[in-house]
Amino acid sequence: MSLAVVSSRAITGMAARPVTVEVHLANGLPGLSLVGLPDTEVKESRERVRSALQNSRFEFPARRITINLAPADLPKASGCFDLPIALGILAASGQLPEAGLRTHEFAGELSLTGELRPVRGGLAMASAMAAQPSGRALVLPVSSAQEAALVEAATVYGARTLLDVCAHLAAPEVATPLPRAVAPQTSGGDAASPAATAGEIAAGIGAGMADMVDIKGQAHAKRALEVAAAGGHHILFYGPPGTGKSMLATRLAGLLPPLTKAQAVEAATLASLSAQGFDTRHWGRRPFRAPHHTASSAALVGGGSVPRPGEISLAHRGVLFLDEFDFSLS
Repeated sequence: MSLAVVSSRAITGMAARPVTVEVHLANGLPGLSLVGLPDTEVKESRERVRSALQNSRFEFPARRITINLAPADLPKASGCFDLPIALGILAASGQLPEAGLRTHEFAGELSLTGELRPVRGGLAMASAMAAQPSGRALVLPVSSAQEAALVEAATVYGARTLLDVCAHLAAPEVATPLPRAVAPQTSGGDAASPAATAGEIAAGIGAGMADMVDIKGQAHAKRALEVAAAGGHHILFYGPPGTGKSMLATRLAGLLPPLTKAQAVEAATLASLSAQGFDTRHWGRRPFRAPHHTASSAALVGGGSVPRPGEISLAHRGVLFLDEFDFSLS
C-alpha cells in the first residue's frame, strides 16, 4: 500500500494535541515533501529519518514521498515526529505491517544510527491520552517513557531504537513486544498518594526538602510561615542581610500538605515542558523555584513563539521565592 497513517502528538503550551502523520508514495522524481506547518526542526527530520532507515538496514524508497502533518493549521515543533514519519515511510513502502500502527501513538527523535532520543513533553502526551481514552498505547524513547509512565491510566512502552519499535509492530508470529514502561520508584512518590500515612508523608517530604527543624529560634517568623502555609497566603520577609530570611523561605515548601496524584501530575507536566525537563526523583514534591533577581520578565512569565512555561508556571502547586525583590519593577 502506498499510503500510511500514523498517530502522534504535538505540544502546544501545556496541551498535547493529536496529530495525524500521513505518508504517501507516488511515482515521479525521487524526493520528500513535508507539509502541515512544520518548523525548521521538523523540516530537518527528512535527513535524520533517511539516515536512520538506511543505518537500520531498511530501504529508503526512491519515489516521490509526500508527508502531511494534520491538522494543517496547527504549528508543529520539536523532533518528536521523526519516529512516526519513519514508521509511515516503512508502512507505505510495504516494509512494515500497517495493522499495528492503528493501536499506537508514537513520538521520538531519531539519531542517524536509528537510536531514539528523549523528547520534551512525554508526560503531557500521556496525560492527554488518559484524559481522552482511545484504546491506543503510547510508544516513546525509554527515558521519556519512564516519565510518562507516572500517568497510571496510560499504557506506555519504551523503546531504545527504531528496530525495537519495528520488531514490536511486526507480524504476530515474529513480533518481539516492547516492555511496558514502569515509573521509577521515588522518595516523594508516597507523598503524592492521598492514602499515605503520616510517617510516609513525613519521610517523602523530608527526603528532598529543607526542614524547619534546622532553624533555631525565629519563633515569630516560623509562626508567620505556618500561617501562610495553612491558608495558602503570600508572605514577605523584610530585614537586614544575615537575619535568616532566605533560610526561612526555603523551608516553606516543607510545611505545605502533600500533593494529591492529580496535583503531582499537573506540576510534573509543567516541568516536563521546560527546557530542563522533569526529574522523576522529584515526583510528588512541591515545586520550589528561586529565579535570580536579575531574571527578565520573559523568564518569569514564559511564552515565546513555541510557548514554554516560565518560573511562575513552574512554581505551580509549590513555592515561588523572589529574593532581593525590586519593588520598582512595574
